[in-house]
Amino acid sequence: MTHDFSPDDLRVHQVLQDDPLAAPLLAELAVEYSSRHGRSAGQQHAELLAHPLDAFAPPGGALLVLTYEGEAVAGGAFQRFDAETAELKRIWTARERRRRGLGRFVLARLEAEIAGRGYRRIVLTTGPRQPEAVGLYLAGGYTALFDAERSAEEIGPHRFEKYLPVKAAA
Repeated sequence: MTHDFSPDDLRVHQVLQDDPLAAPLLAELAVEYSSRHGRSAGQQHAELLAHPLDAFAPPGGALLVLTYEGEAVAGGAFQRFDAETAELKRIWTARERRRRGLGRFVLARLEAEIAGRGYRRIVLTTGPRQPEAVGLYLAGGYTALFDAERSAEEIGPHRFEKYLPVKAAA
C-alpha cells in the first residue's frame, strides 16, 4: 500500500447527497456497480440519486466525503436502520486512489460518527462481486452473516454486522 498523502492532508466534509462534492462519488459508484452487476451506469446512477435525500442527513445519518487538495477521493454514508443500528452505504474510493488506506480511513470516520450518534450496532450489505469490500469489512472487525464456505454467487448479497463498544460511564 502506498501513500501520497497523510491523514492530515485529508479534509472530511459532511454533505447532503445533492452536494457537488458527492457527485464524483455517486458517478463513479454507478460505473463501478454497472460493471459488476450488469445494469447500465445510467440506471445505477438514477437509483443512487433516487435514494431519499434526508436518509443520509442528521440526525439519523450522514454522508462523508474526503477531499485531498480539493478533489473528492473517498467517501461513505450511513442511515438509520433502527433505534440502535446504523446501516453503512456508499463506501467509495476513487479508482486512482485505491490501495492507499482510504477505505479504512472512511470506515473509521463513519464508525466514530455512528458511535457519536448513539448507535450500538452497524449493519451493511455488499454485493457478491465486490471481494475488495468483503476484505475491507472483515479486516475492520465486521462479522459475516453468511456462510463463507459457499461461493460468492451462491451467497448473493453479503451481509455484515459489527457491535460498537459500549462507552464506560464517566
